[in-house]
Amino acid sequence: MRTAVICGEKIIVKSTPSITLDGREGAIVKVLGCGLCGSDIVKFVHKISKNGTVLGHEIVAQIVEINSKTDFKIGDTIVTSHHIPCGKCVYCRHGNVSMCEHFKATNIRPGGFSELVYLSEEHLENVAHLKPENLTEVEASFYEPLGCIVRAVKRANLMTGDKVLVVGLGSIGILTAQALKACGANVVGCDLLPKRIEVLRNLGIDAVDVRELSGEFDGIFMTSGADKAIDTALKHVRNGGKILVFSSTPSEMSAYANNEIYYRELTVMGSYSPSPADLKDSLELLRTGKVKVSGISTEYKLDDIQQAFDDTMSNKIMKAYIKIKE
Repeated sequence: MRTAVICGEKIIVKSTPSITLDGREGAIVKVLGCGLCGSDIVKFVHKISKNGTVLGHEIVAQIVEINSKTDFKIGDTIVTSHHIPCGKCVYCRHGNVSMCEHFKATNIRPGGFSELVYLSEEHLENVAHLKPENLTEVEASFYEPLGCIVRAVKRANLMTGDKVLVVGLGSIGILTAQALKACGANVVGCDLLPKRIEVLRNLGIDAVDVRELSGEFDGIFMTSGADKAIDTALKHVRNGGKILVFSSTPSEMSAYANNEIYYRELTVMGSYSPSPADLKDSLELLRTGKVKVSGISTEYKLDDIQQAFDDTMSNKIMKAYIKIKE
């Protein structure tokens, strides 16, 4: 089978031994396509993942071999996530599922940028769903990233009608703004790039150039890792308001000013990955069209995956979808 692997400063496509169930429970799926996540880029650029690693986890796939107690069958087209919390540890019991050791240990094998992937029985039972018939493969690939956003919205625990600012209108920012609106918030998005501002406006949500931003907000969702995003968040959050961090930042960036948080009684929190319940809610938002993702992704062939990485990092495109099977 063909897989895309990290090889030094490049992502290359190579042939690797094919995989079968070989007596295991679970399923072998043929990956139809896989979205390129910002975390994939971080792992590649900052060398968090070693050479030979197959990245990718936002998959849409078809079952080709199965040994499972679930109702899935050969030929089913599914979406799935890659991590599964145990539901019992101190992290899970306190709602911090992405800190769960079992969550971190589970994964799809070898990775989404591969022609074939192994899903465990646990994946099939907890985080796999049939692709809704009204969604294209590309639209369905937003199941996992939108699940992350659903969890972030829940963690913020804002009130209906609250004014919320989304700082950064990449693909995550565009999805976040829509998810917040679906939950009853009054949403404004901001960015420096006119094309991204226009995307959000076309979805019926207010958006402005960050340099023209004014007013205070009950909540700020930081979906940009730029250093100035911190200044924007602190400037525009009301006293007693909340800042939800949903972006990674360079390690050399300065931290939040302690006195701002202390004297203004700000709540600053992070959010990372979703629970199975968040993923189920995500699929429903996509299925019902409350979150629209058509036109966000640009499609690339597997052989052009390095170009997809390059175009995403240079902001030439908003998000890449790697079509594994032609």
